[in-house]
Amino acid sequence: MPNSEAKYAALIPKRILLMKLRHHGDMVLTTPVINRLHQHYPDAEIDVLLYKETLPILSEHPALSNIHVIDRSWKKQGVRYQLQQEYRLLKAVRARHYDLVINLADQWRSALISRLTGAKVRLGFDYKKRQSPIWRAGHTQLVSTENHSVLHTVEQNMSILSPLGIPTDNAQTSMHYSPSDKVFCQQLLHENQVSGEYIVIQPTSRWTFKCWDDEKFANVIDGLADTGLTIVMTAGPDKKELDMVRKIQDLTHYPQVVSVAGQLSLTQLAAMIDGAKLFIGVDSAPMHMAAALNTPCVALFGPTKMQHWRPWGNNNTTIWAGDYAPLPAPDSIDTKTQQRYLHAIPASDVIDAARSYLHE
Repeated sequence: MPNSEAKYAALIPKRILLMKLRHHGDMVLTTPVINRLHQHYPDAEIDVLLYKETLPILSEHPALSNIHVIDRSWKKQGVRYQLQQEYRLLKAVRARHYDLVINLADQWRSALISRLTGAKVRLGFDYKKRQSPIWRAGHTQLVSTENHSVLHTVEQNMSILSPLGIPTDNAQTSMHYSPSDKVFCQQLLHENQVSGEYIVIQPTSRWTFKCWDDEKFANVIDGLADTGLTIVMTAGPDKKELDMVRKIQDLTHYPQVVSVAGQLSLTQLAAMIDGAKLFIGVDSAPMHMAAALNTPCVALFGPTKMQHWRPWGNNNTTIWAGDYAPLPAPDSIDTKTQQRYLHAIPASDVIDAARSYLHE
């Protein structure tokens, strides 16, 4: 839609609410919308509604005024407790008197909250699975998703701004952390006797099917030994992830490998990645964080929709297992499988990709 034809181009909102109820990586990919809204409406207060566990992704974003959270553990404490919390949330949202709601979520709950904000302008997506009067009533305008299948998630998200007459090109993700996060990482590196430049490798994902072979990660570490750079291995606190990191450490012959797996919060991890010479990892939230921080990134992909989820930006290389062997269709994957579909990716190609950044 050309800017001159934008329906709400004259709107100057005082308070904006953006909603997205998904995973950590999804929240990184909402930041271009937040950044562009802040650029276009510099005097507006921008709030976000998200799931509590994803709060750290946006907790340090300088353009945000308030963050509303939905805690998915509410329902575990009984219907009465959940209804009390939902009521408090709606009361807090309504008290902000939003002029503009941007609903990037696809849950029915988000349409209801959108409607109950009372905002005059409420934008959502015209999802095929949400063709109902209830969904339409939650929004004053629905933006087409017809071309979403060929767009990156960042481009999908940005398209919701079209009715506002806001440019959607040149979108940039961002990831923020506090000065104390940086100090913590510096102290941790010092404690582990890391004094020079380092590479961050995060080999883990919450889903095993997105993971590569432990032996090949060890081969990559050994293959980069001549660089003299310390390898800092990171992972979440889950036992399965910690075990994977330990196994890779046991398999490698390179002495300059340090593990801080399970020791970093998400914002501390951002600080660690920001200070790195290179990031190597699989399709995961830390990969999106690396791209947002403009740290050179080598990303390994399997049977997920690479068009939607590849690292955003120009300072990265994506290596797809489908270039080496057949992969199952993304929508057919049993996400609980223990099979590692990245197996066909050779370690030599990952080493070559890493060296291309280290020699620049």
